[in-house]
Amino acid sequence: MKIDKIEADGYENVVMANDPETGLKAVIAVHDTTLGPALGGLRMWNYTTEEEAIFDVLRLSKGMTYKSACANTGLGGGKAVIIGDQRKDKTESLMRAMGRFVDSLGGSYITAEDVGIGIQELEWLQKETQYVTGLSRQSGSSGNPSPFTARGVIRGLFACTEEKFGTSHLDRLHYSVQGLGQVGGDVVRCLSMLGARVTVTDINEDRCMDFAALPGVEVVRGDEIYDVDADVFIPCALGGILNGDTIPRLKVKVVAGAANNQLLGEEHAAELHDRGILYAPDFIINAGGIINVSVEVRPEGYDERIAVAKIENIYDGLREVFETSRRENLTPAEAAYRVAENRLEEARHMNGQSVADSTS
Repeated sequence: MKIDKIEADGYENVVMANDPETGLKAVIAVHDTTLGPALGGLRMWNYTTEEEAIFDVLRLSKGMTYKSACANTGLGGGKAVIIGDQRKDKTESLMRAMGRFVDSLGGSYITAEDVGIGIQELEWLQKETQYVTGLSRQSGSSGNPSPFTARGVIRGLFACTEEKFGTSHLDRLHYSVQGLGQVGGDVVRCLSMLGARVTVTDINEDRCMDFAALPGVEVVRGDEIYDVDADVFIPCALGGILNGDTIPRLKVKVVAGAANNQLLGEEHAAELHDRGILYAPDFIINAGGIINVSVEVRPEGYDERIAVAKIENIYDGLREVFETSRRENLTPAEAAYRVAENRLEEARHMNGQSVADSTS
């Protein structure tokens, strides 16, 4: 396996692995370990170019730093991506090579599941490295993090609806949901069970039809979801969907979803704010999964009760961000970054580390 370092300003370590024997081509980005080892999921995606994969892993790893800081996980931020088709390229030999790649970082990066990666793949990784979380409950691990991410999104919705509509009655509102994977699907099922009206879309039409059978759920095609006249838009697919083309089409008052890196650029936070749309920073509202797996890293081991109690604090985290936003005339995204940076800077100060040191 050939491992090459990639220079990236503001990141502690970015490396690419190429393993001709197994076909592995992957990138690991460790953004910041001020608060602890970098914990972040492993994504498998059929990127068009290596540059696209590097761009994605850098954005994702930085988001993990802020997510962990705001969620008080005691961990840093990192991410990994495998370039490949998740439907046909996943083999035990490839995943074990990925495990060796993770292990080569000596614990500075701890992996977990993400898009295209499940418990089976993580179990293959574990044959080569101990730095894996989110394995099966039977193994003493925390299992699939998706239900915990969905739980956190629902908890966060209470903070959002109270802030924008003055109500914690989620059933009284209309939601549009993009993406019906494990997290989005759980969110829709919960909202339907509460009696809310939900409009959904997904690239998988069969999945859409399954959800259309639920009470209060209706389906639209593809990007028609941006034109739905609803109260809350919940993006639960891939990132970059809030941009100059989609934001003007939104007919909602709140955006609060599970997708990572929903904003294509920082300027789009201001565009939402200017349009009177409350944005729940994704790295706060979608932190339930990473909070859950972070509990595994405790010396005492995993305890679901502790994980759930920490996930409930997503509500308080969003309230803090919204209050900071109002008080300091910032967008919620800017306020969230400020909260995260303050926590990082406090930790650097306690460690005797300067800002310059942290980004060198």
